[in-house]
This record gives sequence, C-alpha cells and structure tokens, in this order.
Amino acid sequence: MRFEISKVLDAIEGRVCTDPSLARAVLDLAEVIRYQDIDGGRPASLLRLGMVIDALSRELEEDSVQVYAVVHRALLSDADLTSNERMVVRRWADDGLVEVLDNPGDRMLEVADLLGLPVLSRVRFDGLRGRFPWLVEQPGRLLAPVPGAGGPAFIAHVGGGNAPVAGTRSQAGAKLLARQWRCPESGCALFGGGGGGGAFADLARVVERSPAAQPPPALRNGVPTCPRHGTRLNDAGPRPRSEVLAVRVGGLVRRRFVLTDERPVVAGRAPEQDGGIMLGQWLNDEARRWISRGHIRFELRVGEVVVTDVSTNGSGIRPSGSMAESDRIALAPQQSRVLGEGDMVELYPGVQIGRAEELPAGAPFTPTSVMAEAPTMAMRLPRP
Repeated sequence: MRFEISKVLDAIEGRVCTDPSLARAVLDLAEVIRYQDIDGGRPASLLRLGMVIDALSRELEEDSVQVYAVVHRALLSDADLTSNERMVVRRWADDGLVEVLDNPGDRMLEVADLLGLPVLSRVRFDGLRGRFPWLVEQPGRLLAPVPGAGGPAFIAHVGGGNAPVAGTRSQAGAKLLARQWRCPESGCALFGGGGGGGAFADLARVVERSPAAQPPPALRNGVPTCPRHGTRLNDAGPRPRSEVLAVRVGGLVRRRFVLTDERPVVAGRAPEQDGGIMLGQWLNDEARRWISRGHIRFELRVGEVVVTDVSTNGSGIRPSGSMAESDRIALAPQQSRVLGEGDMVELYPGVQIGRAEELPAGAPFTPTSVMAEAPTMAMRLPRP
C-alpha cells in the first residue's frame, strides 16, 4: 500500500509546475486536498489532487496536463496529512513546483490574470470581481470541482457548463514574462538558482530551472515582487525565446514541451539526451520498430523552429497540417527544415509533433490516469 501510494504521488508530481508555458489551470492545493466530498475519505489527502488533474485531462481531452498549484504555508505542517504527504509537499515547495504563500486566493487570480489561465476553486471570489472582471465576463474561467459518478467534475460559477476556458495573457503578464527575474533571497526556488534553500537543503537538492520556466512575478504597487519572500525582484535581462510544442499519437495530444534557444530537444522512442521526449510508451510495435531512439531534433534559431532528422528511417513534414499523402514532404536522415506556420513533423503515420496551438486532438479520448497506481482502498468514489 505505502509503495503504491508513493508511486502515484510520483506520477502526480510530474503534473504540478509553475512553468507559464505548460500550466493549463491554477488551483488552491489546500482546498483540493481537503475536499472530502470528492471521495469521502480522510480529512486531507494528496491523492485528491491527482483525481482533479485527471478530471482536467478529460475536459481538455489531452494527456499529461499540468496545473499551477498555490498552497497556504500552513499545509506544510498539517497533521491531517500523512508524514509522507507532508514531505512530498515540502519537496514540491523546495523545488519550485508549487507556490507556498500566506494568501493563496489573491495569488491564484493574479497568476490566472497574468497567464490567461482558468481557475479551479469552489470559492466565488465575489470581493475580487471588480479587480478581475473576467471572473464574470468569461464563463469557464472559474470552475468549481464537484463530486461526480466517476470522480471529480467541474461546474462553471458563471454561465454553467463544465469546460475550462483559457483567456489571453494580460498586458502586464506579457511584459513580465519577457524578462528574467532574480530574488535577492538566497536559494529562492522560484527566482533563484532553484531549490536547495528550504527544508531539503541538507540533502543537497539542486533543481535546474530554465529562465523560460520562471513563474510570473507578483505585482505589489506595480513592482515585480517574489510572491514567496515578498522582496523586490531584480531584472536579469531578456527571457530566452521559447515555443511550446506538442506530441500527438493516434490523434491524441499526449504531452507538451517547451523549446528554447538555450538547448535543442530530441524526440524519439527513448532518447538518451537530457531533456529528451520519450514516445515509446504510446507507440505500437510497428511504430517502435520504425522510430529511432533519438529520431528528430528541434532547435530554436532566431525565433524559428528548425527540425533535423537524426534517425535511421527518416521522417516527413505535413505542410499546414495536411494529411494528404501527396502533400507530405520527405525529410531524409540528417536533413533539416524550418517548421513553417501550421506545419507538423510526422515521425511515423499517426505520430506527429507540432506547435501546441496548431495541433488539436482528433480522436476519442481515453486519458492516461495519474491515479493508475493508486490502491483501490485509498479511493472511495461516489456511486453512479
């Protein structure tokens, strides 16, 4: 039981982040794990976060969905959590995967405003609707998790419906995300060298964070501020260019990843390179035989995505996403090409990579659950 719960917590850990390019919704972690009606279990359970993430994946029809979690500082010592769960939350905080604050509600809405993300919360935020008018004007931006027959579901506070709706980044958000920021506090996991300065400093945990993955600063009287330490941030120069790419297998978007001009990214069956995108778990036997361990390399050069085939068998380009075989452009081994607007790389029929906003899902969706390893006795779902 303990080993199985540790495995599912590891799976959930891969779905929490403060990366503006990958997060798909903002949520209050303490509220989610204390919502007993979801499963009728313990007063607080970190497994509920996995259940809510699975529900978000179903609504977005996409695997590997990540959430931006904000948590009240008191949760780090909450006796209703097991010692292992408290250790996990502290590790997430020390690694900069979640924001630990004294006032999560205001920060949730600020992050959602700056990044254009939906908010998952049962709180209506009536007193903040003047400051954030999209709470009323954009149905689907604020959704309440509620118990459902097969796990959590969502209901919009305004206008009904259950589909999360993304907005656009605010002007302030666009300006803040164009720059790198540094916190003067030593070991700041959000705006410093990453990790190593909190409860796990004795274990010498050091987490490398790309500048492109920095969260948005908090704005205090218009001044960029570290939300964790409350200190003014120093401008460290332009943020690296980045593009968000997505992997689609069999018509399903399986994961997103960020490409920056700092380093290339290799995708394939099982790349050996650090930061490689492994596709093997989604491939059938024929695709595994065709697709090389490292099959295609992506680079960002002066704002353009350059793809280079590094495989044995070659790839193809689908111009403007056309699936007509006559439109397919062969990409031979060691050949490079700029990925044009709407283009996608096809490693094998049905296995494509392209810009995330240009690669919609197009097949019946069965998500890969982060709760797959959860022991049955740890989950008590409502009866249909």
